[in-house]
Amino acid sequence: MTSVERTAYRVFPRLMMTRELYLFYSPSQEEMAWAREKTDTDEHLLALTLALKCFQRLGRFAKAREVPPVVVEHVRRRLELGEDVAPVYASPRTAESHRVLVRRREGVAYAPGKARKIAAKAMTRAAWVKNHPPDLINVALERLAQARLELPAFSTLDAMESTIRGQVNGQIFQTIWRRLSARDRERIEALLVVGPDGKSDLDRLKKPARRASWSKFREQAAHLAWVEGLCDTEAVLEGIAASKIADFAGEADAADADVLARAYTVDAKRVALLVCLVHTAQAQARDDLAEMLCKRMAATNKKAKAKLEEIHLRQRQVVESLILTYRGVLQGLVPGGPVEAAAAAQMVMMALSALTGPAGDAGADAGTAATSAAGGEAGGTLRGRISGPVWRLRSRCWSRRCGCRPRGWGRSARWWSEPAARARSWPTSRSDGLPARQP
Repeated sequence: MTSVERTAYRVFPRLMMTRELYLFYSPSQEEMAWAREKTDTDEHLLALTLALKCFQRLGRFAKAREVPPVVVEHVRRRLELGEDVAPVYASPRTAESHRVLVRRREGVAYAPGKARKIAAKAMTRAAWVKNHPPDLINVALERLAQARLELPAFSTLDAMESTIRGQVNGQIFQTIWRRLSARDRERIEALLVVGPDGKSDLDRLKKPARRASWSKFREQAAHLAWVEGLCDTEAVLEGIAASKIADFAGEADAADADVLARAYTVDAKRVALLVCLVHTAQAQARDDLAEMLCKRMAATNKKAKAKLEEIHLRQRQVVESLILTYRGVLQGLVPGGPVEAAAAAQMVMMALSALTGPAGDAGADAGTAATSAAGGEAGGTLRGRISGPVWRLRSRCWSRRCGCRPRGWGRSARWWSEPAARARSWPTSRSDGLPARQP
């Protein structure tokens, strides 16, 4: 029998709270006036008022022994009656007339046959998608409340639920049995066969997935292939509510192979329960396989991120080293830096060496030729290799625009005395492109 506490069928609680007592069982002034108008004694007044408040709360008439004494005392105080007044009737006809008055006031009809039909229809419709008895009883209670009918006894609803649920489940079991082939039935029944090790394939079917390693991943893939090879559950269970499949699978999962083989004597029910269990096992195996793959990919991704971070760190160190080296090079190339100073000193030495020539301070006899040769060679050699000031110094000295003369420059009397010789050795143009000053 289904526990009444698990349903919406209202009963008096074992411990009545004060708040509930004042909220649901306190008659209003209008209700007390109505009850006084319909009764002629204090006992009938208390009985009618008590019946009205209990019906409003429960949806049915409670038996006298069912009403808690605290409720009777609370209603008696609200009516300002003596403690010796009890809710009793002078005759059964008076009790029935009071019930009629209460139903008429609340707008509820008393039709036991109609109530049972409505409850049965609601339970039958719900039984195709629901399997728990409290759920079916609650559906019937809701439907009766909408129809404004007095609720039948709880035992009546519980018996109806048990019968209807058994009939609907039997039809579902037969549907699954007919959809299975003979080969599928053999494979399903073989799950209950216990092997030499004391275990059956049913235990293997219920076995959860292990930790996410590549070896266990391959084992899980093989397990999924085995489970899917048992039966095409998608086709067999087509049109059956998922809630019913889950309830049937839970029932099969709660029992072991021995209980299923001995306690479930109806072949259709036993096979149907196992098919539902196989269906949920297939879904669980797929979920476990996908979860293991995600975990392995997450671990691989984590390792790849760590490796990438190491590569970035090494590259960052290389880049920083290159930046430091390039910074030193740039600091040496800035104007006035050490590199330019060293290069300028080297160019000056090369210029002085070129201008001096290999003959040094030879005689006046070779002065003109040496000077011309040294000047031409220095001009071709040093252009673009020495700094601007040194080159301009060379131009000024060679163009005779200043009074200086370089070392090795032979000033012979012949050069100054003979205009022809002086004209031959005088440069015809300046290094900067301007015409040279004539002697």
